[in-house]
Amino acid sequence: MVGLTSAAGLVGFLSEPDPALQAFALERLNDEIESVWTEVSGSIGQIEALYEDESFSHRELAALVLSKVYYQLQEYNEAMVFALGAGDQFEIENAEEYEETIVAKCIDTYISLCAMHNPPTPASSTNRSATDMGDNFGANANGAANATASMTSATTPFSLSHLPSRSLLSREDEQAWDSSAPGGGNAGIIGAHPHPLTLPNNVKKSLQGVIRRLFESCYEVKAYKQVVGIAVEARNMDVLRAAILRASQDEKKSKGKGASTGFSQTEELMEYVLDICMNVVQERGLRNEILKLVLELLNDIPSPDYFAIARCVVYLDQHAMASSMLRQLVQKGDGRSLAIAYQLSFDLYENGTQEFLQKVMEELPETEETEKTDLPQTNGNPVAPATPQANDNDDAAESDQLLSELRDSVPQTSTIVASRTKPKPESEDEKKAFTSVKGILRGTTSIELNLEFLFRSSHSDKAVLNKVRDSMEARNSIFHTSVTLANAFMNAGTTIDSFFRENLEWLGKAVNWSKFTATAALGVIHRGNIGQGQKLLEPYLPKENQNANQGSAYSQGGSLYALGLIYTNHGTHVLDYLRSQFKATQEEVVQHGGALGLGVAGMATGSEEIYEELKNVLYQDSAINGEAVGLAMGLVMLGTGNVKALEDMIQYAHDTQHEKIVRGLAMGMALIMYARQEAADELINGLLDDADPALRYGGIMTVALAYCGSGSNKAVRKLLHVAVSDVSDDVRRAAVMSLGFVLFRKPGSVPRMVELLSESYNPHVRYGATMALGIACAGTGLDEAIDLLEPMTKDSVDFVRQGAYIALAMILVQQNEAMNPKVTAIRAQLQKSIADRHEDAMAKFGCALALGIIDAGGRNCTIGLQTQTGNLNMEGIVGMAVFTQYWYWFPLSHFLSLSFTPTAIIGVDANLELPRFEFHSNTRPSMFDYPPVQEVKTEEAPEKVKTAVLSTTAQAKRRKLAKERREGRGGSMDVDVTPTTPKAAHDDGGEAEDKMDMDENVVDTGKLAEERDGASASKRKVERERVGYEMENMSRVLPAQIKYLSFDARGRYQPVKKPTGGVILLDDTQPDEPKALLELKAKKKTTVSAAVPGQQPPSAGDAEPATPAPRGGGGAAAAAGVLTAVDEDEEGGEEAPVPEEFEVDEDGEEEGV
Repeated sequence: MVGLTSAAGLVGFLSEPDPALQAFALERLNDEIESVWTEVSGSIGQIEALYEDESFSHRELAALVLSKVYYQLQEYNEAMVFALGAGDQFEIENAEEYEETIVAKCIDTYISLCAMHNPPTPASSTNRSATDMGDNFGANANGAANATASMTSATTPFSLSHLPSRSLLSREDEQAWDSSAPGGGNAGIIGAHPHPLTLPNNVKKSLQGVIRRLFESCYEVKAYKQVVGIAVEARNMDVLRAAILRASQDEKKSKGKGASTGFSQTEELMEYVLDICMNVVQERGLRNEILKLVLELLNDIPSPDYFAIARCVVYLDQHAMASSMLRQLVQKGDGRSLAIAYQLSFDLYENGTQEFLQKVMEELPETEETEKTDLPQTNGNPVAPATPQANDNDDAAESDQLLSELRDSVPQTSTIVASRTKPKPESEDEKKAFTSVKGILRGTTSIELNLEFLFRSSHSDKAVLNKVRDSMEARNSIFHTSVTLANAFMNAGTTIDSFFRENLEWLGKAVNWSKFTATAALGVIHRGNIGQGQKLLEPYLPKENQNANQGSAYSQGGSLYALGLIYTNHGTHVLDYLRSQFKATQEEVVQHGGALGLGVAGMATGSEEIYEELKNVLYQDSAINGEAVGLAMGLVMLGTGNVKALEDMIQYAHDTQHEKIVRGLAMGMALIMYARQEAADELINGLLDDADPALRYGGIMTVALAYCGSGSNKAVRKLLHVAVSDVSDDVRRAAVMSLGFVLFRKPGSVPRMVELLSESYNPHVRYGATMALGIACAGTGLDEAIDLLEPMTKDSVDFVRQGAYIALAMILVQQNEAMNPKVTAIRAQLQKSIADRHEDAMAKFGCALALGIIDAGGRNCTIGLQTQTGNLNMEGIVGMAVFTQYWYWFPLSHFLSLSFTPTAIIGVDANLELPRFEFHSNTRPSMFDYPPVQEVKTEEAPEKVKTAVLSTTAQAKRRKLAKERREGRGGSMDVDVTPTTPKAAHDDGGEAEDKMDMDENVVDTGKLAEERDGASASKRKVERERVGYEMENMSRVLPAQIKYLSFDARGRYQPVKKPTGGVILLDDTQPDEPKALLELKAKKKTTVSAAVPGQQPPSAGDAEPATPAPRGGGGAAAAAGVLTAVDEDEEGGEEAPVPEEFEVDEDGEEEGV
């Protein structure tokens, strides 16, 4: 049909009284509306009259025409309303621009409507009025009025209370709904959605119908994720439940028809829900609602996904449900259920706090083995704390745990019964299984497996470390500390401390705090060596008899710090020992190290006893130990939100005059609010309004830790505002740096966000930009981040270059040339800068740290701020946050080792043994291989050129020898010697070739051509490298490599869950067959008996243990005599011996001249 050139005639038909003519006109206009809408727009009134006429039979068609006209006029709200009035005439299946726009408008309105009926609920509260904590800020120069006014809502971040925006991902501030205003509060707002209260009921009903049709069309094509996304944004739990149940039902039907098996649709959908819940949803209350629903649905499924349940119970702090799952799986008795129970235990340990795991273990059946037999009792006779769960009886207001109201809503009767009357295992097998589960939950098994992997797979490059040592003047304290840190990072967790044994002279130059840092480095190197940790540190630790001088206080303090690092987040067996040493000493340096050790070993235990002991030392008002004590108080109360502790710390921060103490307390308060999100806003607002820049710094760090990994837009806006407005350089630097903590789950967005800040006139802001990139993009090798950092390595300010070097190392950790071609050039630049005598000390310090970080853990560790299963890595985030404080105090650099995560596939069977098996990696071997070891260039002495020997000379020599032989025979007849042709020399010692010897330095062009051919051939060989190879158990597997792994479906060992890295339980399909196990090398290594302080340290040769693996253990013992020696300038120490008299040989000097 020929298209219309004018709609005048059809528009005229609309005025006719005959309904048939009117209907004909509407049908033709509907077909040609895109070309004639300009003429039709003048007759909108007539068409609306037809739509409102209930007797008109084609009302829906009139509504559709109106909708299309309004759409062309870009009045999308009216277009949506009339499209809803069109009923079935509006075909949502059409993939045209008009239909897509109206459907999107319908979805947005539906989300707004649901959000209005489901307002956000507080995730947690402090159960106290906002003015209580506000009183602690009353001493501010700004007055308490501003602080209290800004803290009127403790659950809405940085703004007035309002309903959520129509999209959880929206970055724009939106006005709150005001239904009393004309037009529902949206009058005059261009592009605003019609307020749900202004829509007629019939339109709302039609909207529901369109959404139902849309959902049904999604179900038909199995697009469940789209429905889930709309339900989450709309905060509609009913739709979310229906989508998950529909997916489960459809899956059952498809299985009945013989569909292929594998990872089910329901499991994938659950994984998707958990992913957006943890990574996209920013409101903690909504996240808790979703997780609660997911947990309920998972438990109703006949074969539940236990690993998804584990992620939920850890976040919701449902320890009773976790222990119940473990009991059910163990009691099933079959091998696969036992393997799943062990895998769950590993996941719980990886994601849970010490307090949570202790509660889970208390609710498991009793076993005869108690914690005292878990480890050998060594120096100090450490025992389990008398109150392992020290805050069980605390008031709820003092220790507000995550999601306390949800815990209250779940019946906890089983918890009470389990804690009072523990059932006993029914059989020996169950008893053995529960003993193994408890060992895993304590962390002993995971720590031993990671230690074994790091020891046997270490690829640390000593040549790099030696170059760092040679490039730094050891008598300079900064340089000595930087070499110590590089060694610690490079060998973190490997137990290989031979560098100390081989460099005793260098180590002897450490004095005062350099000695403290060097001793603490042993804790980083031996981190996880829980079987021999105290024995290694025995010569350094403080002794019971304090009458005699027992060595340097700096090495004693460093040893307590090292002991805490060895037992990081696993301090059950050393906490009592550390507490006794901390209380027994009055030496401030030892108290400093003891506080740091207590904090890192007792991390997140919430122990009130430890907190009170730390507080008593804090009130001594010593600047030396006060900073460490404030930090340790925050580490012990990590993430508890303990209001009483916060009140004490805020009050003392206002009372003390020491800036170091204020800074330590500010950081401690930030740690207490770890992952609290909206619940921390009251504290944040109070700290940011304080006149003291150190407390404002603490407020910024509270934002970073409370909203870590959340991607919260409001937190980002707050940080960016402070970064450009605060008068303190420290606060601005911290604000920019904190962007990395908030956004590390979205590393790609950080370079774009800090691009302008990296060009700021303020060097502190530029430094913050470097660290933000390093923290957020750690281990990713992100090109955009590297492109921003490379110019900053040539910055005019030394500490900006320092930050750029460290950030580059964080980003390029475990990267090789195949993954990122720039890594080789950056490594070369680091080594060039550290050898440059004209480079500033601070930049060289950053270079040394960078060379240690880029090869972290023997090149087997990455920097992980989230676990392999996607949860927040508490240890890693806390370690990174405290590491950034090295700006003020170098010994805190050791905390970075807490964020080092081993990258391996460690397969264990149901007996927790390491079987030999292989799995396939569908990549080239060079893709994820170790970087090449640096070649050491030996200085070659110039060789002498051989003298050329002429052939005539050789002939003359032969004639002379022949003549002598004839003369020797006396009277014999002279016979002329027949000249013979000289023969070529043979390898077995024949005659030398009778020709002129040539200079060996002459270039042979033929050989060069052959070498070029060989090089090109090897290059072609690399190009033809075969894709796909087999890997053995306990091999290094990078996070980016996991997606390429596969297990042979016909193999003997099958993983019980989709591989995510780390420890994986294997289901043995042939349990009756004999199995081959991997040999454990770390356990075979013996610890060298440490030297007694004051005695001559053993030599490098004497310190070698006579074991097959002599690489580790000797360094700590050999260094004991050096590090425990009292410094000459130490107060109250031994006097240095007076040097003997000597004479200058003046004659010798004159002769030398």
